[in-house]
Amino acid sequence: MVYDLIIVGGGPAGITAGIYASRQKLKTLLITKEFGGQILEKVLLIENYPGFEKISGQKLIKRFKSHLQKQETEIRNDEVIKIEKRGESFFVFTKSQNQFESKTVIVASGADPRPLEVRGEKEFLGRGVSYCVTCDGPLFKGKNVAIIGGGNSAFEAAIFLAKIAKKVYILEATEKVRADLENQERAKKTGKVEIITNAKVEEIKGKKFVDSLIYRDKKTNEEISLPVEGVFIEIGTVPSTSFVKGLVDFNERDEIIVDFETMATKTPGLFAAGDCNIGKYKQIITACGEGAKAALAAVDYLRNLNFKNAK
Repeated sequence: MVYDLIIVGGGPAGITAGIYASRQKLKTLLITKEFGGQILEKVLLIENYPGFEKISGQKLIKRFKSHLQKQETEIRNDEVIKIEKRGESFFVFTKSQNQFESKTVIVASGADPRPLEVRGEKEFLGRGVSYCVTCDGPLFKGKNVAIIGGGNSAFEAAIFLAKIAKKVYILEATEKVRADLENQERAKKTGKVEIITNAKVEEIKGKKFVDSLIYRDKKTNEEISLPVEGVFIEIGTVPSTSFVKGLVDFNERDEIIVDFETMATKTPGLFAAGDCNIGKYKQIITACGEGAKAALAAVDYLRNLNFKNAK
């Protein structure tokens, strides 16, 4: 079977692309490891998506998925490891050793948590170190925890953990945190959150489990030990794009370079939408918009391809 479109990824961009493609009667396959991506794991409360004054990431993705499942898009739970183009066809290879052929592909693979890359991080992963506050936060009831990062995701994690933990430290490497003022105010109102700026994390320590974190005060150069049992790393993401090397151009952050009018990459028939591309604003609503644009651009590409082949 040759598909009209294969979508890689089950986050907002991929799901929206699937809905739009199905409505255009494209024979569509969506391949994803899991639905939701960053939203399911990291977004605790959404207050800026039209139509929902307040909704959790889990509930929004559940609604997205339900909408997609009512379409004619075929869905497979798998991981794409390589994409090749031969002639006018794309061949998509998966971890479970499946191979699929398609006339077009939309990469909507999102991004993975960025590691801190300090001593003890890998050793204590799953034993006090985590990249997912909604997954592991409940394990730290009544304990002291640290969150590394100063953006909105770090503050949202702190607000969530303040309901569970005894004390929450936010460590930011620069002079000022970058979170929205509203999130900063919410964190302060919990009475449990302490913000430490100019803090360069040096090491995560412990025996069997994490028991402390060492950071250096960048102003005084003093090394300080913070007694914590949990360390949550919230310093951004790394695009999940290695499987399209050779087919696209990347920027210095390994984000896929696209034409934002159509979400097209340098390879005809290959599009990229959502957090995996060079778009500056990594938002749910922008990912949805890009997914829609990519699907409609794929329709145009197929129409032109069919016209060319009919000559």
